[in-house]
Amino acid sequence: MSKVRLATVWLDGCSGCHMSLLDMDERLVEIADKVEIVYSPLVDNKEFPQEVDITLVEGAIGNVEDEEKIKMIRQRTKTLVSLGDCAVTGNVPSMRNTCGAKAVLERVYLENVTLQPQIPSESVPALRSRVCPVREVVKVDVFVPGCPPSADTIHALLVGLLSGSVPDISLLSRFGA
Repeated sequence: MSKVRLATVWLDGCSGCHMSLLDMDERLVEIADKVEIVYSPLVDNKEFPQEVDITLVEGAIGNVEDEEKIKMIRQRTKTLVSLGDCAVTGNVPSMRNTCGAKAVLERVYLENVTLQPQIPSESVPALRSRVCPVREVVKVDVFVPGCPPSADTIHALLVGLLSGSVPDISLLSRFGA
């Protein structure tokens, strides 16, 4: 039996969802027997591959690079999961929407700098005018709220998806999993 091709992606967020994924501890071995990790910040793959079965997306869409990346990921993924509140609602990254991208850039790179204040134009992707959750850019198949979702919730999600079903995540969060 072939393994499920699993990818994880970290967009505009804090990496807390990936930390919860790692917090599954010994349950990672159980999952590892059933999946091939084909792309992740946790491994060294540089290119997002074709024909991914499941992609867990952490983070909001905050810049043009995120937007382009998530569109390509959606095209190459069978089941796309918004993992955590940033991916589901925009959460903390979307707080900049109240003042705008220009004001944030000026505050960070001009007002708080004493030597060579300048807004970077190289190696930094252009910010979108508005941060948004993944679902506003591409179709999402599964939503997993939490900041971050617990290791138990992520484990239940993966076990369910690997068995061909989507567990009711709302039941897990109601009972503290």
